[in-house]
Amino acid sequence: MKQLNLGGTDWQASAVALGIMRMAGLSTPDAAKALEAAHEAGITYVDSADIYGDGASEKKFKDALAASSLSRDDFYIQSKGGIVLDPSRSHDGLVFGKRYDFSKQHLIDAVDGILSRMGIDYLDAFLLHRPDPLMEPDEIADAFNTLQREGKVRHFGVSNFNVQQYLMVQDAVDQKLMFNQLQFGPAHTGMIDAGMHVNMEDKWAVDHDGGMLEFSRRNHVTIQAWSPFQYGLFAGMIIDDPKYKDLNDELQKLADKYGVSKNGIVIAWILRHPAHVQVLLGTMNPDHIKDSAAGADVTLTKQEWYDVYLAAGNTLP
Repeated sequence: MKQLNLGGTDWQASAVALGIMRMAGLSTPDAAKALEAAHEAGITYVDSADIYGDGASEKKFKDALAASSLSRDDFYIQSKGGIVLDPSRSHDGLVFGKRYDFSKQHLIDAVDGILSRMGIDYLDAFLLHRPDPLMEPDEIADAFNTLQREGKVRHFGVSNFNVQQYLMVQDAVDQKLMFNQLQFGPAHTGMIDAGMHVNMEDKWAVDHDGGMLEFSRRNHVTIQAWSPFQYGLFAGMIIDDPKYKDLNDELQKLADKYGVSKNGIVIAWILRHPAHVQVLLGTMNPDHIKDSAAGADVTLTKQEWYDVYLAAGNTLP
């Protein structure tokens, strides 16, 4: 498995991480199989959030780890907090909030809850889960210092922040914000599109995040790509979707060439970008974990990268 230096440091972890949002729906034996499949595929990083399954995903992780042949030391463990769950809007494994809360006490309580549910003593990383417009950066700084001083969190980051939001928090905290989770994949390429369509008036020219991709490269922030196989916000999967026939044909051609699955080519496409993105896999199927992770060891040519980009319906100016 390809390794990445995270956040511009010498901390190395797998280029593919396992997201456990859907783990709540598994039996403990099946969840243990998912963890073991990830470890066998070379995945050393696990991503969670306190609202996944309303906490049930993290509880299942604890049970699965205990039931598996693995231990806490086999993974770097990351979670996120700051969203107050709205049960009325959450359904079918998807979770949504009724507000965000970055107050000092909420963040500290969130981490304490995560540690308890996951049965661990510390998090390798804790991320602010979507920007709170009512955030008070000084409170965040106070929370981060407390969590680090007490040995509960080693590193910090954000999720779905634009450049100015990132900088506002970074200016206030003592720790480097090492991560920003952003949706990214062949069917969600806004960060790339805007960079190529500068000074143009077409839809691809719209900059939704203030140049977060280029900013992250310059400042050594590790982008963690969530929902790499999705189009829209959980609208659907690109793999085998007839709306993305050209893309699937291109993925299959490359899959045949490199001896991996179409999922694996999507992973290879994301990792081919020089931003050194870390990809978050959300599948709990052991076979899909393995065949997707295999793409981390495939290096596409520049032309192949562009061929996938164009097959997804994107254009070059």
